[in-house]
Amino acid sequence: MSIVPLARRRLTVTGSEDLGAYRVLRVADPDGPPPQPGQFTMLAAAQRWGGGEDERPYLPRALSVAHHADGESHYLLEDVGPGTRRLCELARGDEVLALGPLGRGFAAPTPRQRAILVGGGVGIAPLAILQDALAARGMTAVVLLGFRDRDRARGAALLGDARVATDDGSVGHHGLLTDLLAAELAQSSEAVVYSCGPAAMLEAVRALCAAREVPAQLALEAPMACGFGACFGCAIPDASGGYLRLCVDGPVVRGDEIATALVKGSGH
Repeated sequence: MSIVPLARRRLTVTGSEDLGAYRVLRVADPDGPPPQPGQFTMLAAAQRWGGGEDERPYLPRALSVAHHADGESHYLLEDVGPGTRRLCELARGDEVLALGPLGRGFAAPTPRQRAILVGGGVGIAPLAILQDALAARGMTAVVLLGFRDRDRARGAALLGDARVATDDGSVGHHGLLTDLLAAELAQSSEAVVYSCGPAAMLEAVRALCAAREVPAQLALEAPMACGFGACFGCAIPDASGGYLRLCVDGPVVRGDEIATALVKGSGH
């Protein structure tokens, strides 16, 4: 893993496009260390950050890298608060302040393991760069994605060959994403599951994999202020009675590493 200088870089936005209910932000980062699948960046707009109502947004937002190629990083955004709203407003030529890539990413599967990528909502982002990395090694993955509705399901275009489940049945399987996962796991025990998404979905994935004795790697979210382990704002209990700082011990953790009652999600 590359060593990241603990200084923010001033980068230029190269484009921003709608993807259903989401927005893809593209940022030129030719001199930054290439991210590993599952790593994240602390991102803030260089202008009008901290000047809104109640001086929000104040802290940068932790965002998974969705794609990285030719010195350009892509981020998947959903407008769920003042930070992501400001980032969604950015257009070509605007600037951002970036610190990253940070954190522990996904571990590659062994040659015998069948990779299954399971993502929900905006949590599909780190699975996209993981699919890119696997393809570069000549490996394919089963991709299962879940969304609330048709508009959000358009985000599935971020990955290739995805099977989709929606809560309202407007696209693909009408029901839980874990229905699709259970069917896949029934086909073979030689699998490893990579997952990111809402807390309830992650817990369901963790429990299903534990019951089938299938290894799972979960990309978790928690409120982050620094991104490099100094503030302890993202600490969660682990399975041994200690704590994990998701910014340095994660955000990717094994399913058996965490205290399952405290798989938490957070809005950006």
